[in-house]
Parts: sequence; structure tokens; C-alpha cells
Amino acid sequence: MPAKNGARRVLLVGSGSREHAIGWTLRRSPRLGELYALPGNPGLEEVARRVPWPQDGVEGVARWAEEHGVDLVVVGPEAPLAQGLADRLAERGVPCLGPSQAAARIESSKGFAKEVMAEAGVPTARARAFDSLEDALGALATWALPLVVKADGLASGKGVRVCRERAEARAFLEEVMSRGRFGEAGRRVLLEECLEGEELSYFVLTDGRGVLRLGAARDHKRLMEGDRGPNTGGMGAVSLPGLAPGGLEEEILERIVRPALAALEERGTPYRGVLYAGLMLTREGPKVVEFNARLGDPEAQVLLPRLEEDLLELFWRAATGELDGGTARLSPETAVGVVLADAGYPDDPQEGAPLQAAEAFRNAGTIRAATGAAGQAYGPPEVPKRLLFHGATRTKGDRLVSGGGRVLTAVGFGEDLDQARSEAYGLVEEVRWPGAVYRRDIAVRPGADLRFLRRPHP
Repeated sequence: MPAKNGARRVLLVGSGSREHAIGWTLRRSPRLGELYALPGNPGLEEVARRVPWPQDGVEGVARWAEEHGVDLVVVGPEAPLAQGLADRLAERGVPCLGPSQAAARIESSKGFAKEVMAEAGVPTARARAFDSLEDALGALATWALPLVVKADGLASGKGVRVCRERAEARAFLEEVMSRGRFGEAGRRVLLEECLEGEELSYFVLTDGRGVLRLGAARDHKRLMEGDRGPNTGGMGAVSLPGLAPGGLEEEILERIVRPALAALEERGTPYRGVLYAGLMLTREGPKVVEFNARLGDPEAQVLLPRLEEDLLELFWRAATGELDGGTARLSPETAVGVVLADAGYPDDPQEGAPLQAAEAFRNAGTIRAATGAAGQAYGPPEVPKRLLFHGATRTKGDRLVSGGGRVLTAVGFGEDLDQARSEAYGLVEEVRWPGAVYRRDIAVRPGADLRFLRRPHP
């Protein structure tokens, strides 16, 4: 039950820029009482009380939530879901926004996801799983180039390689399966055909029955300009009206989202939470590259600030089985997010860079005051011009320093793409540090429309 004054106590699990964006958006809600962040980051201290990660992992998180009278747990990253946090919370009667361990396999095992898609008739790339390096190497000659090699388990977005030569595929397979680059996540691998087209990230919120459309964004996964270099967790994103026009959105829902959710339910593992469909828009229509069991990072940073509804209320309804269908209202602004990472990212990030400019920048003043009693009508705030979300940041003494990895996401908003990019890169110039790694071409596609060249829809 909510606290006596009707405000809800919420525990937000995670420590990245995605979680900072979730916390910032939750703080807009007049229904929010205490917000805890576990373990959080220095940026989240603007909106939440930080809680240290318990030594006994997800069991300790569930116990803490119960002991502190938490009304709702919101899980940001994939790892706690794959470890069964939602299940431990359910045992203690604490509502959780996030799927069970069994349903979260839609992300934590690429092979499982392919099985579900095959059962549901969901369009996706042809793939085959291998449990031994010898078998995978032996099959290489039968695959057309380019091909994709994927670690089966969770690898923070880095376990995928698009290979244009067999030697490159062979080297990556040996790196993953023989030298154990991704540990247990790489004990099984998939060889997959390489899809051609435009990428799109599409998000829905579901309680297992109702499906609410949250919207679309576009992620930039490669490290360097021109989509070159290794895959990362994401170096930037864009969200704007019309990114997934009505006909395309309906096709995604009816051919991909609803069949996948139905297949999970038929397996006895109904899905509850945010479902992220990573898509390739091909000449044959949208096809699934991967499913994720949570909001994306950096997509959340550009999508959530545009939300013109109470995120806490939406999450509550999804977690308690009371979600209606429909479409979430988004502002007409365009949002562009640029990720700043430490030197050496993604393979060997160098931490400890001082972040004085980031320390001076505060988002708190742009948050609508959460005043009034629970049940008060939600009044959407104005979308700000700039927001800075913390990821891998930490404090060292009285200083803010980089923590190694994707450190900050600078987000700009505007009436059009040019204005949003100008605001985002203006903020980058203010907060970047010597050695910071970031792309200068986020949301720029020379000669291509961001709304994607796609086949006509009825």
C-alpha cells in the first residue's frame, strides 16, 4: 500500500544514465514520495536518496525493499532481471516494473529469443547457435558475407560483431569462445545473417495483457563517426515525431510485439515491464535484430523527457496488472543525446578524469515541482533546452570524476533536428574533458531521411 499521504515510495535499481533519466522523469510525478536509487550515481542525488548495493545481491535488494516499505521497484538494467530480482520481489509481495527471470531470457539468451520468435512467426534474421568453437568455425564457410557473430548472453552491447571477412569472424569467435572475453555469456554463440536497412528502437510497456506504445528512438551503436569501429552500449540517440509513422508502428505491434508476448505467455512465462524491440527496417519490412527486457541506454535519455504523462502512474499500472492499451503522449520536440565516454572505451576505459563542468551543471531546476496530494492531475512540464544525465561518474573526495565507460549523456531539445543537435553539442562543449570520446555525427545521416526509407504501408 502507498504511504499514508498517498505518495508512493519507489526504489530505482541501476547506476547509469538511463536510470538518471528514469529518476528525473519519475520526480515529475505528484504521486511520488520517497525515491531511492540503488546504487545510483552522483547525478541521481539531485532527485533520489542513494542506497548501497547489498553484498547478497538481488536477494538483499528484495529484502531491503520489503523492510523499507517500498511500494514499487523499477529495474533499469538487464543484469538484475536476468538474476531473478523480479521473482525475489514477487515472493515478498513487492510490485516490480520488470519481467521475471524466465521472461527476461528474451534478452539474456539470444538463442532463447530466436526460439520464441520462430514459434511466434516473428520476422528476424536467419541464425544458428553453437556450443563449441570447433563447430562454429566449421560452419563459417556455409554463411554468406557479411555475417554477424553474437555472444548468446549479456555482454553490455559489446558481444556483437558484424564481420565482412571470414578471418574477422574466426578471430572474434576465438576471442569469445576460446579466450573467454565475455565469460559465461560467450560459452554459446550465434552465427546470423546480416540484415540490410535502417535501425530503429521501439518500446512498449505491458502488464502481460495491455500494451502501451511508448515510442521510438534511434540508437548509434558504433564507436566512431560514420558507423565505424566496435559496437558499444550506445554512443548517442535521437527521438522525434514521426520516427515510426502509424502504418509502420501498427506493423511492428501486430507482426512483432504482440506475437512475441503471446509466445512467452504460452510458455508459461508472461512478460511484464518494458519490452524493447531492436529492429532493422528492411525492404521486406521490419525485422528483429534483438529484444531487450528494459528501456534502452541512451534511448531512454531522449525519449522519457518528451513524455507528457505521469511515468510513475504508468509503471505502477504495468507492475500491478492494471495497464490499458493505447499510445503514450509525447511532446512535439525533437531530442538528440550525445554520449561522452572515457578514453579507451569500450575495451580499456581510463577512469578518474575530473568533471568540474559536469558537477556545476544541474538538472534539478528543470523538474516540475511535485506538489499536491496523490491523485492530482498530472500537468506536463515544458521540455527543457538541455539535460545532462550521469552514467559512469563517481566522487573522489569532494570532486566529481569519471568512473570508466560511458560517463555522461548530453541531451538537447528543439523544434527541429538542427536546433536539438545544436543544443546537445553546445552542452557537450561545456562539459567535455580532455580525452573524452564522443561522436560528432549523432542524428546526422548525409543523403538519408531519419524517418527512414521504407516500403509503403497500407
